[in-house]
Amino acid sequence: MNLKDIPRVKKITKKEFINNYFKPQKPVVIEQSVEDWPAYSKWNMEYMKKVAGDKIVPLYDDRPVRHEEGFNQPHAQMKMAEYIELLKSEPTKYRIFLWNIFKQVPELQNDFAYPDFGLKLKKKLPMLFFGGMDSYTFMHYDIDMANIFHFHFEGKKECILFPQSETKNLYKVPHSLITHESIDFSNPDFEKWPSLKDAKGYRTHLGHGEVLYMPEGYWHYMKYISPGFSMSLRAWPKNPANFAKGLYNVFVMRTYDNMMRKVKGQKWIDWKNEQAIAKTNKQLAATTPVLDK
Repeated sequence: MNLKDIPRVKKITKKEFINNYFKPQKPVVIEQSVEDWPAYSKWNMEYMKKVAGDKIVPLYDDRPVRHEEGFNQPHAQMKMAEYIELLKSEPTKYRIFLWNIFKQVPELQNDFAYPDFGLKLKKKLPMLFFGGMDSYTFMHYDIDMANIFHFHFEGKKECILFPQSETKNLYKVPHSLITHESIDFSNPDFEKWPSLKDAKGYRTHLGHGEVLYMPEGYWHYMKYISPGFSMSLRAWPKNPANFAKGLYNVFVMRTYDNMMRKVKGQKWIDWKNEQAIAKTNKQLAATTPVLDK
């Protein structure tokens, strides 16, 4: 894959962010934007264990999607204290995904502020994400096509991004928000997934206190190099086409997919995965020059 390093800045003004990254819809890592937050010095595994240890948290791993599973249905549950001990003691595929701290641990909101990057943030949707060493998310984009600010705390995380314009090369599963689940984006097999060689995207590694801006609808793959956690804040898409696509995803695509899972069962999931390969390879064949013998 053709992956550029995501640009990095120490600090950024609202004007610089809007003109240089939001308007052209380009990602950026801001290295120093949360040093004045209490979370910068307080947020680590032990602190989360202290303030949320008794909370039951939803856990996800990298098993393939099954027809009987609902949208974002967790694969397991345990107390936060037990999960953090698991993260510290051994590698685990279990991750916490989209954990709303506004609902679960309201006092955590005293530890951070909503930064003014020139976008109106959704203040009821601060989400936490945790993962163990080598755990990862499938390559996906968010259902609402939001602008995302991803703040990382503790550990190190690899992030690979693609704009929507690269969807044709990514083996997207139809009627879903993911690419084919067999792809290892940190070490792709180009013989099995040849179209990935044409995919043009971005890569970076996040450390404590750094924030990654992901533009509207960007595909993203996250891999935890070491145990850690992040928080995402999000803003509505400003592009009318992206806003409309977000509404379609929520109210039409998800509803249709859930219905087909109930009607056709695992055959529906298998067909979608087959189509992800067939459509992408067909597109690749159509754009590959034929050499004269």
